[in-house]
Amino acid sequence: MLDSANCHAWPVVRSLSSLAGLDGLVHATAPPASKQVEKRYRAGPNAQRRAIPYRVTNLHSMNTTLQNKKIAILAADGFEQVELEGPMEALKAASADVKVVSLKPGKITGMNHTEKGTPVDVDLTVDEADSADFDGLMIPGGLYNPDALRSTPEAVEFAKGFAEVGKPIAAICHGPWVLIEAGIVEGRRVTSWPAIQTDVRNAGGEWVDEEVVVDNGLVTSRKPDDIPAFNRKMIEEFAEGIHPAAVH
Repeated sequence: MLDSANCHAWPVVRSLSSLAGLDGLVHATAPPASKQVEKRYRAGPNAQRRAIPYRVTNLHSMNTTLQNKKIAILAADGFEQVELEGPMEALKAASADVKVVSLKPGKITGMNHTEKGTPVDVDLTVDEADSADFDGLMIPGGLYNPDALRSTPEAVEFAKGFAEVGKPIAAICHGPWVLIEAGIVEGRRVTSWPAIQTDVRNAGGEWVDEEVVVDNGLVTSRKPDDIPAFNRKMIEEFAEGIHPAAVH
């Protein structure tokens, strides 16, 4: 059981490609991992640290699973750093054209749990972006990020535009808050960070405690540890394309 008081558990310093779930997403002829690096892992703010290896993947060996697919990452300040950058790296490694859509132009800053993270460039604001121009949507977690998004009508309508025509959507951790506000989870099987499971159920969704859940093109996961499984299913659903529309 996950501790709701400790919302996120992740490597303090990590190779993003190790979290991207890229195994099997590169050509069979791709060179092997270039090296092994030792990273430190912390399971919560007060837990004992231990060193574990992560494989560094050669991201120049890209595949074409999502070639000609344009994917939006909807995020605002306060996104969980690894929940944006891990999926974004996996999408780019699958040859997707990835655009960060946010509430303001310029840059947005993530969080590594309670510490400020690294700024990420914004490609389009929600006022400029049109869901019709994209093939899929990914929403990272963090506390402040999805709360800001669900409080902004333009961001909610942007997300809703994908569901209305059956375009695939992937959301992790607190990201489903945006889906709830957009009326997307009703009648759907969904997971999320456990602290918002009541919100999912109150919105008519079936909440389950699994690392990744797929329901008719909607991909959801709970936390950073789930990112490899989340990325694999996200890419699979994005590659499949349009699903039957589902929005209430």
